[in-house]
Amino acid sequence: MSTDRTPVVIEKPPAPAAAPPAGHEPRFWSPRRVPATLVAALVLVTAGAFLYDIAAVRAHHPAMHWRRELARQLARQPLDDTWVLVGAGIAAALGLWLLTLAVTPGLRDLLPMRRTHPDVRAGLRRDAAALLLRDRAMEISGVRRVRVRLRRSRAHVLAVSHFRELDEVRGDLEAALTDAIRAMGLARPPALTLQVIRPGRKG
Repeated sequence: MSTDRTPVVIEKPPAPAAAPPAGHEPRFWSPRRVPATLVAALVLVTAGAFLYDIAAVRAHHPAMHWRRELARQLARQPLDDTWVLVGAGIAAALGLWLLTLAVTPGLRDLLPMRRTHPDVRAGLRRDAAALLLRDRAMEISGVRRVRVRLRRSRAHVLAVSHFRELDEVRGDLEAALTDAIRAMGLARPPALTLQVIRPGRKG
């Protein structure tokens, strides 16, 4: 009788890489397609026009009228002229806007969530998070109306209670909303600012 002597090989899966600690998850970067397309098109048209004109001059053809006129205007225009200053201000503002787009992530409405796996990133839309907090608040007995404003670092909640003691409603709301914020799994959970008022009173 033959026996199977094939060895059994057990492979231990590699340990996953450590996920970033809570609170250190970076924001999502916007692709900036529209500004990048506009800038690329503007640079392409401007550079193409200048290169064509320079090539024409090198080929012993006269320079294009617009470039001669531009050079003439720049030679005669004083630097402290109002239109020159306005144009320089617009160009500086446009450059500052482009630099801001280049160094900031964008996508402010997408809140990063805690990463449980190093290769997977998840985010929660700010309006969806605000709606979740509103729904949780409306489940509390005595709450008539709720308004939620969710920022990156703080959640402002205004609740209107038409019966029950305000302190009791505030306590239940604080417990429910704190639990809801924790359950969202955000990398940077917003701090809760809660206000409970009676109907007819301006908050």
